[in-house]
Amino acid sequence: MFRIKKLDIFIAKQFLLLFVATFFVCLFVLMMQFLWRYIDELIGKGLSMEVMAQFFWYMMLMLVPQALPLAILLSSLITFGNLGESSELTAIKAAGISLMRAFRSLIFLTVCIMLGSMYFQNVVGPNANMSFAQLLISMKQKSPELEIPEGIFYDGIPQTSLYVQKKDPQTGMLYGMMIFRQTESFEDAAIILADSGMMQSTAEKKHLLLTLHSGEWFENMRGQDVASANVPYRRETFAKKRILLDFDADFNLTDAGLLSNNAKAKSLEQIRLDIDSMNHEYDSIGRVFYRDVMAFYFCRDSISKSDSLRATKMAATRAVNVDTVFNRLAPEQKQRSMTSALSRVNRSVADQEYKELITSEGDRLIRQHRIEALNKYTLALQCLLFFFIGAPLGAIIRKGGLGIPVIISVLVFIIYYIFDNTGYRMARGGMWAVWFGKSLPTAVLTPLAVFFTYKANNDSVVFNIDLYRTFFMRLFGLRLKRYVAGKEVIIQDPDYTTDRLRLMTINEEITAYAHEHKLMRMPNVVKVFFRYEDDREMERIVEVLENTIDDLQNTRDKKIITELNNYPIVSTRAHTRVFNRRWLNILSAVIVPIGIIIYLRMWRFRLRLYRDLKTIKHTNTEIIGRIEEMQSGKTTK
Repeated sequence: MFRIKKLDIFIAKQFLLLFVATFFVCLFVLMMQFLWRYIDELIGKGLSMEVMAQFFWYMMLMLVPQALPLAILLSSLITFGNLGESSELTAIKAAGISLMRAFRSLIFLTVCIMLGSMYFQNVVGPNANMSFAQLLISMKQKSPELEIPEGIFYDGIPQTSLYVQKKDPQTGMLYGMMIFRQTESFEDAAIILADSGMMQSTAEKKHLLLTLHSGEWFENMRGQDVASANVPYRRETFAKKRILLDFDADFNLTDAGLLSNNAKAKSLEQIRLDIDSMNHEYDSIGRVFYRDVMAFYFCRDSISKSDSLRATKMAATRAVNVDTVFNRLAPEQKQRSMTSALSRVNRSVADQEYKELITSEGDRLIRQHRIEALNKYTLALQCLLFFFIGAPLGAIIRKGGLGIPVIISVLVFIIYYIFDNTGYRMARGGMWAVWFGKSLPTAVLTPLAVFFTYKANNDSVVFNIDLYRTFFMRLFGLRLKRYVAGKEVIIQDPDYTTDRLRLMTINEEITAYAHEHKLMRMPNVVKVFFRYEDDREMERIVEVLENTIDDLQNTRDKKIITELNNYPIVSTRAHTRVFNRRWLNILSAVIVPIGIIIYLRMWRFRLRLYRDLKTIKHTNTEIIGRIEEMQSGKTTK
């Protein structure tokens, strides 16, 4: 029976506090990223605070479903990172409570958030998307705020270019003005020069009133009925003149009917109905196109289908040479036939391109609606998926705060964004199926979530940097360095007599091994790849050496400790062969590039082993001498 325990309440409080904070942080970051896409188109429009408030409000509502998974990822990661860092997670496991049992309350909260995200996308999201799209188009269509620069032509006023040499910001006066007006054509252009002037907006913000002082007006008078090359014009000198220019500076909301095909502004039920309607509509169009093609090729003169098929069969049985018939025509008839045929082909091509445009547009709209329908499910599912990535990672790394959790969250989000954006673009373009494109990020991150959950539940080591470092160093043949430090507390002293005898025996064995295997020479290709005999001698020698080193670590003599650090870490099998199975060695030899690389790598490790054996022999001699000095009582403390 499900009961709410104090542990569930404790973990839920930790998670909810962090979730609320990270949600608003993620929402703010997404809003800023989204805003930068349109900042160049919206800047300088003179929009009121009310319009900007609506813009940010609808943007926030639209980005809430995307911020929820990120907030769950970051908050769950920090929650269990804090529990692990403060050893509370260790205490929970010590009490016999499994990690999945500790996840129980947060899984319930995450499922509730996931269902809330689904409801939000289906009810609130469509209205927010519609209002945002309507507001965005209206803001783009609004005339820019009138800000006349100095020294350049300003073309923000329709059909007018304005040049101002200097302006006074205190009084608003403009000096050294040149106005170029063009109405219908170049011949109707007018040029106005003025010493000074002032520009004001009318009360209804539909026009600009331009008051000019001390200037001249040049205007062409040529009309459409004048065919002479000499263009008449008029010239006017004025002391003061007022000009009214069209300039709509008011904000007008675009008709929402233009956004009827916006799939993001529809609920799941609306999308389903619209997809059915579009499928029916474009299927009808396709059937009409099909009938047109059939009528063109088989039923052009109202001939029945059976008669047209009979005529086609008769024509096929007759051996008609088109070139022969064409050559019998007169030159004028040939020209007319070619022109008529070319014209028919061009009309047919244009007709097919037009039909292709209609059908491809229909396919694009249907794909867009299907993408948005799947997007509502995948965005909600990301909440649960990101929880099973963030919570196990927090339990594994056991680091709280905003350091490592933020870095990991950013990396996971980048992976998700790359696959989601790639799948969306490929599905929208029709290169991939819609279900495949939209399920791609979920399919990629689900194994990752399962892996992290499994590792965290079994207390497996995942982010042990030293383990990965050792693995890759051995893989690429890099040298590992031995580190031996003196112990502060020694329970049992080393058995110096036994260790000295072991080291002396090792010196004899490594000398014999190097002489027998001729390590300085190139390895025999046949023996390496085809006639390999198992060689475990070096493994045995190194095992005895490591046991001796472990025993000598209990010494208090600093010279022996220093000599122990001189022992190299020996690779015991890399100089023999790569694979244990014979057929794998033969296969690697047959594949020429791989075989050559393995052979050269093996030769390199033979030379390294030869140098390591010399170092071991020299170090053994030094330690043996030191032990003999200690046993003979010649050393001083």
